Amino acid sequence: MLICPQCKFENPNSNKFCQNCGTSLTHKVCPECSTDDVPVNALRCHNCDTECGTVFWAIIAKETTGEALKGEGDVEDVGGEGDEQAIPSSFPISQMTLGSYLDSQERYQLLDALPAQTETAFITDVGVRVLDCQPYQISPIEAILESQESDLLTPSVEASEIPRLAKLYIALQSQGERGIPSIHDAWQQGDIQVLIIENRSDWQYLLDLWQEETTSSLKILHWCYEMTQLWAVLEPVNCRQSLLDLSNLRLDEDQTLALQRLYVESPNSQPAMKSSEDAQSQTSTIPEEPLTIQALGRVWQALFRQSQRTQFGSVVQMLGDLEVGKIQTIAQLRSRLEEISIELEALGTATLPPIKEKNTAVSTTPQSDELEEIISKTDDMPTVVLAMQLSSLEDAGRTDVGRQRHHNEDYFGIETKINKLELPKSQVLEGHGLYILCDGMGGHAGGEIASELAVNTLRQYFQEHWIGNQMPTEDSIREAVYLANEAIYKLNQQDARSGVGRMGTTLVMLLIQDTQAAVAHVGDSRLYRLTRKQGLQQVTVDHEVGQREINRGVEASIAYARPDAYQLTQALGPRDENSINPDVGFFDINEDTLLLLASDGLSDNDLLETHWQAHLEPLLSSGANLERGVTDLIDLANQHNGHDNITGILIRAKVRPNLES
Repeated sequence: MLICPQCKFENPNSNKFCQNCGTSLTHKVCPECSTDDVPVNALRCHNCDTECGTVFWAIIAKETTGEALKGEGDVEDVGGEGDEQAIPSSFPISQMTLGSYLDSQERYQLLDALPAQTETAFITDVGVRVLDCQPYQISPIEAILESQESDLLTPSVEASEIPRLAKLYIALQSQGERGIPSIHDAWQQGDIQVLIIENRSDWQYLLDLWQEETTSSLKILHWCYEMTQLWAVLEPVNCRQSLLDLSNLRLDEDQTLALQRLYVESPNSQPAMKSSEDAQSQTSTIPEEPLTIQALGRVWQALFRQSQRTQFGSVVQMLGDLEVGKIQTIAQLRSRLEEISIELEALGTATLPPIKEKNTAVSTTPQSDELEEIISKTDDMPTVVLAMQLSSLEDAGRTDVGRQRHHNEDYFGIETKINKLELPKSQVLEGHGLYILCDGMGGHAGGEIASELAVNTLRQYFQEHWIGNQMPTEDSIREAVYLANEAIYKLNQQDARSGVGRMGTTLVMLLIQDTQAAVAHVGDSRLYRLTRKQGLQQVTVDHEVGQREINRGVEASIAYARPDAYQLTQALGPRDENSINPDVGFFDINEDTLLLLASDGLSDNDLLETHWQAHLEPLLSSGANLERGVTDLIDLANQHNGHDNITGILIRAKVRPNLES
């Protein structure tokens, strides 16, 4: 099946266009020059030479028992019994050249030359970039991951066919752990495991930023925190070795610690800790004792040594205590890191917020008993929660009349203020954003007036009452909503409008002050929130008859079988303030978040719930264009709904640990 990149409709492999929305399944649009005839199997655009192909990282590894999987580029001097660790000659690795295919279906094309195998050096693990020449073809692993929610396995793929190493990626991916690369495909060929994972080979090395003079000591401490978090995640699956190779430690676009790939150690082995120098010379240093958190201390020492940064006194003491065994658990190590942060605060360097432990529930996957056991070991794992500060705030809005209406009764307003202070070793961003969306009712010259009047009344109120950097109180927000209601109500009374002729509007309003957010709404316009860890969530609950019945205990199927199920129970304007009770809520933005205000023309028929992974999730990335994103949403709504006016406001809030004063 070919999955349409636009609407996610499943098409037969022979289709050249999506039979649902008409999108090309053989060509795509270049993101740089907008050329629309780039073949999907091309690495670069033929017009501007931008790399726009779908590139993954391929791992070819020998299935081992009781041995650690070596890193790509490693070679091992072997002889006698050691020969069994080499990739066997039956695997045609020596025949693979640049441009050849990794698989018999000719889907994954090699973009890197494979290392040569000599008489004295045998390859046990190779990592290379590959081009996916069939990017719209769903892979067996993707099918399994998509079926997790319904607890079903893809019939054509048995758990026994999934390589052992792939199961580890699947288990960790199910937790939403962003530091671990996602898996795309995998297969077993004899005793050889082939994995296709997210390509992070071009991500920034941790070492490169560690050694920059502008990187603060508290930023380094935070990376140490993140390593302890990853250590706790990787320990149950015996993948702590992944943290011991400096070349494997990368940073994402938000300078959050991430791994390029996983390395597996045997529970009883003595895994190697590799420095970047080791990676270049293709040698490894074997610690004298089994793997413990002392290895983390050695990684930090290597980072300080290779970056030529001076270790400050308390860090020297911590590393010394780690080495001699005075610090034996992750909890003790985190406690020590907290003490160092307090010390830096006392010196006036910066403030590192206190650590708070919490339990995170981990969903299970249905691949096999072995895989469920892996995941269960990570349940209730303590994680660190740090106070966050805003690093960027971006937005875009658009409204469209739709395909069936003759005029647009939707109206929206965006008003933001960004104050930024940037110094060589610190950056402070204060964000202040007001986002209002109204869906009017009452016909031409009625609904349009009501929605615009509500937006302007609310804007004026907060211009006068939202002073400084303090979020307005719930009472203040309610007062603003009541004033908007009163403005429309008075106009209805003045014009002697009655019955269905009385104009009104729905309202959804979002206020952002740094990492605090408040939402108020009346009617069925909605606020959605999307994060990488939680996925898409509907924040507001519609004020309509069907939902009212559900709140009274009626089953959803019965509540929405009523002919008036979608009739609004609240709206601004038709009646005085005694007839409305706006919902007001507050929440913190403690991870990168995409927020969407949507009129019902955009949210009807579960459009966003169905298509969020294709149309919203990519917009979390800093490089994604929000203007283009909201336009794509409008186009999607016109394809699948189109019966009403369509309005959307996108807000992307990026955050980072609050490490600077």
